[in-house]
Amino acid sequence: MALTASGANPVDLFIIGGGINGCGIARDAAGRGLSVALAEMGDLAQATSSSSTKLFHGGLRYLEYFEFRLVREALEERETLLVAMPHISWPMRFVLPYHPDMRFESATPTSRLLGFFMPWMKGRRPAWLIRLGLFMYDNLGGRKILPGTRTLDLARDPAGKPLNPKFRHAYEYSDCWVEDSRLVVLNARDAEARGARIMVGTKVLSASREGDLWHVLTDGPDGRVTHHARALVNAGGPWVEDVIRNTIRINSTEGVRLVRGSHIVTKKLFDHDRCYFFQGEDGRIIFAIPYEQDFTLLGTTDHDHQGAPGSPVCTPAEQDYLCNFASNYFAKPVTRDDVVWTYSGVRPLYNDGAKSATAATRDYVLSLNGAAGQAPLLNVFGGKITTYRRLAESALEKLTPFFPQAKGKWTARVPMPGGDFPHDGVAALTARLKADHPFLTDYWAGRLIRAYGTEAALILNGASSAADLGQSFGGTLTEAEVRWLMTREYARKADDVVWRRSKLGLRMTKDEIAALAAFMAAAQLAAARAENPAAE
Repeated sequence: MALTASGANPVDLFIIGGGINGCGIARDAAGRGLSVALAEMGDLAQATSSSSTKLFHGGLRYLEYFEFRLVREALEERETLLVAMPHISWPMRFVLPYHPDMRFESATPTSRLLGFFMPWMKGRRPAWLIRLGLFMYDNLGGRKILPGTRTLDLARDPAGKPLNPKFRHAYEYSDCWVEDSRLVVLNARDAEARGARIMVGTKVLSASREGDLWHVLTDGPDGRVTHHARALVNAGGPWVEDVIRNTIRINSTEGVRLVRGSHIVTKKLFDHDRCYFFQGEDGRIIFAIPYEQDFTLLGTTDHDHQGAPGSPVCTPAEQDYLCNFASNYFAKPVTRDDVVWTYSGVRPLYNDGAKSATAATRDYVLSLNGAAGQAPLLNVFGGKITTYRRLAESALEKLTPFFPQAKGKWTARVPMPGGDFPHDGVAALTARLKADHPFLTDYWAGRLIRAYGTEAALILNGASSAADLGQSFGGTLTEAEVRWLMTREYARKADDVVWRRSKLGLRMTKDEIAALAAFMAAAQLAAARAENPAAE
C-alpha cells in the first residue's frame, strides 16, 4: 500500500534522475527558492555521468559539424565552471600532432564542403584548416584565464619524445579536466543545502498527471511512497525515453539515440602532464590523458548501443581499436597487456536522424509537455557535461513561467562545496593541509584537496596521525573519509566510493574492497538500529 509523502504540500519540482542534468537542475531550482525532490534509482552519477572522458571542453571537433552555438556556449562555460570548482576542475594543455594523412569523418559538413571545393584533398585535413579551427576555439568563448594555442616543434619539445618520429609538428591548446562523478555529487549536496530532497536508491514506478499536480509513486528505502508535485522533470539520461513511454505513459514522437562511448585506462604511457588529441585516418579522434597520477586514459569510441542502457561494456574490439589508434601515434605500441581497467557509458543523444553515431548532435533538447491548466512535464534529451549548468538555466527558463515566485539566474561562478578558494590555489591549499597534518604523503594530501577542496580539513578533523582516522582500507582510504562519504555524499556501497566518488579501485585489492563493503554494510545496519530501536 502506497504512503503519501507530501500530502497537502506538494513540491514545486519532482526530478527523475540523479545524473548531472538532474542534479544541476535541482541545484538551480532550489537556489531560486523552489521546493525540489529528486529520485535516483541507483547511485548518483551511476551511469553516463560517471563514464565521460572527464573534460570541460568546447568540443573542437564539433566545429566540423558547424555546431557553433554549442561550441561557444561550452567554451564560455569552461572558465565559469573552473572558478566555481577549482578542486575538481583544472586547466590542461592538449597537444594535437599534425600529419598530412589525417582525415575528416566523411559525413561532416566541413568534409563535404572541402570535397566540393578541393576534391584533390580526398578528405584530408589541411594544416590551414586546423589552424583556423584552433583560432576560432581560442576566441569564440571570451577566454580570459586559459592560455591560447601555440605551435610545437616535436623534435625539441618533450611532448614529442613518446611519439612516433614521423610527427614533427603539433599545436597545443587549452581545455579543462573535471572529476565528473564528484561534480554530480557536489551539485546534489548544494541542492540539498538549499532545501532540496535528494533520494538515492529510489526508483520511480509511475507518474500520472491529475489536473495541476503530478502524482509520483516511488519505491525506495522507506518503501512505496506517493509524492505530489506541481511540475515533473524527466532527466532520466539513457532512460529518458523509457520514462516517457513506460513510467509516465504518454505518447511522444521524440526519442534518444543511445551511443556507447568506451574508454581504457592503461599503465602510464608518458611522463609529462599534457594530454594528446589524436586524429585518425578514419576521421575519428581520441584523447590520451594523464590519469590518477600513475595511469593514462584513452578514449573514446562512438558506436550505436543496442543493449540495455545500464549494461554497457568496453568490448574486446573497442579495446583493440583504442590500442591500435594510440599505437599509430606512440613510438612504443599500446597493447591489451597495458590495460588495467575499462569503462563504458551510454550517451543519450537526441535522435535527430543522423547517419552515424559520430554525427549525431551533442546539443541538448528540452521539450515541454502539457496543455493549459495541466501540470507541466519537461523532458531532457542529450547534453554535455560542460554545458550542464547552462542546460539547467534553460530548463528553469521553461519552467519558471509556472512559478512566478522563482528568483532569477544565480549559479554562474558560485562555488561548489569545498570550492571556496582561488582557481589557482590548489598548490597552496595542499601545502597547508600537509603542514597541518605532517603524516600525509604528497599523494594523499593532493588527492584529498583534489576531491574535497577546503572540506578536506573537516574530514581530517585535527588528526595528528593516520591512526586518528580509524580503519585503513588501502590506497589512503580511511574510515573518517568513508564515514564522510556515507553521511554527506550519499554513498551506500563500496563501488560508490572506489569507482565514482574516487578512483581508488585502481589502487585497492579485491580483499580491501571487500573489507570496505563489509564495513559500510555494518555501519548502515548500526545507523538503522539507532534510528529505529523499536525494530530490534
